[in-house]
Amino acid sequence: MNRDSLAKKRSESESKKITSLKMEHITKRFPGVLASDDITIEVGEGEVLALVGENGAGKTTLMNQLMGLYQPDEGRILINGEEVHFKGPNDAFKAGLGMVHQQYMLVPNMTVTENVALGYKKAWKGIKLDLKEIRKRIVEVSEHYGLLVNPDAYIWQLSVGEQQRVELVKTLCLGAKFLILDEPTSALTPQETDELIALLKNMTSELSIIFISHKLAEVKALSNKVTILRHGAVVFNGNTDDYSSSEIAAKMTGHEVELPENKEPDMHGDVVLNIENLTVMSDMKVPALNGLNLQVKAGEILGLAGVSGNGQRELAEAINGLRPVHSGKIEFYGDEFSNKRPSYVIKRGMGYIPEERNIEGIVPPFSIKENLVLKDSTNKKFSRGKSIVKAKDIQKNAERLKEEFDIRCPNTSIAAGSLSGGNIQKVILAREIDREPKFLIAVYPTRGLDLGAVQFIHNELLKKRRDNVGILLISEELDEIMNLSDRIAVIYKGQIQDILDHKDATRAKLGILMAGVKE
Repeated sequence: MNRDSLAKKRSESESKKITSLKMEHITKRFPGVLASDDITIEVGEGEVLALVGENGAGKTTLMNQLMGLYQPDEGRILINGEEVHFKGPNDAFKAGLGMVHQQYMLVPNMTVTENVALGYKKAWKGIKLDLKEIRKRIVEVSEHYGLLVNPDAYIWQLSVGEQQRVELVKTLCLGAKFLILDEPTSALTPQETDELIALLKNMTSELSIIFISHKLAEVKALSNKVTILRHGAVVFNGNTDDYSSSEIAAKMTGHEVELPENKEPDMHGDVVLNIENLTVMSDMKVPALNGLNLQVKAGEILGLAGVSGNGQRELAEAINGLRPVHSGKIEFYGDEFSNKRPSYVIKRGMGYIPEERNIEGIVPPFSIKENLVLKDSTNKKFSRGKSIVKAKDIQKNAERLKEEFDIRCPNTSIAAGSLSGGNIQKVILAREIDREPKFLIAVYPTRGLDLGAVQFIHNELLKKRRDNVGILLISEELDEIMNLSDRIAVIYKGQIQDILDHKDATRAKLGILMAGVKE
């Protein structure tokens, strides 16, 4: 390569390097909603800006404008002091920006290499795709940043944490020098979260980052600056180190936030959910649950703690008729539940907040009001027969639940899939709790939610406990498990390691059991 070619390559590389980025007076309106209200943010070289706010505050909408997915109605974007206009994500990629979305943009039945190839235009040689070059690039990037991934693995074979690394590698392969991370830890275990935060800290020597998160401990651990949005407007800018987590939380919500604890006396009734020697197969046809035994009583919250992938999902699905039982039995109020249809389980009074809210919890194209009556569409309250619905009653029901559960939306006729993750969770919670279930299974009920929403959901769970409803709370958040549970069961490789009374449970004890070590 001659001197001119080297100089040209160096110039192209330097032109892609972002030393500063500014969004200035950004305003964006949707019908009935002012999503971005004169917002200005700025990030310098090697900085991490935490962008925080309640669900629906406008964080993701703002970043979608930065990436060219939406066009701002007013304002401008400046990179290194020069105004830029992105007509779409490709323009943003070319400028050195990359975004990892809260909902991973990966094709499950394709390999890691094939997923990266979807956006890696440099690997196309005419009409042919050079997968070897892409694979080589993946290995280089993953080794350079310590993001170890298997280029030949299929996405469906990977854990959520591994998929997160694939998303990062994919973005970095495209040449990103400025990362936007939207709730990157919302689906990760505590161990995976610690690993990711450490990796991101190391990456700031070469990258700048906008970090969207509701988890203020992570905001404190990673960011240099914090910007708080409320109702689409900036209400606070400051240095992260100057404020405590509780002070940031108060600025987010406009009031002090104190998460409730289960301090009421035991009100346990009879055993209402009895599981004996339960064996259930995983998607890979190996036992996910292997002779599991568990009992939950009326009026108690039983917390199920464990590292993701130890059978929690399969347990919830088996109880709700969504996964076949290989052997063993599930009894609900004395009724055999093994291998019953979901409709049978629902009619017997089982409430279910699933892990995958966008796939199992709602029908995204359906309106909010339709999603709120999904399980009761044939109920006399909302229909006349099987084909005629009572539209006014459905609308009235939706308006009531919108107010009671603080579902933030312009109206209940919009598609539920257009809501923020936290507001989708509120739709599911409203539907399940309003049905007055005899029992509730809550799987990661506060994943990706702001502190105000977490406080609300915890209070609702404790209310159901006081109503003598049994609750199986499946969570990886140990503080959540310890604050709410009467008893805590720890699951490891499809079996219950031990069950502790809440007063005897400590993080150290639970951590040992979660690692598979019995005391």
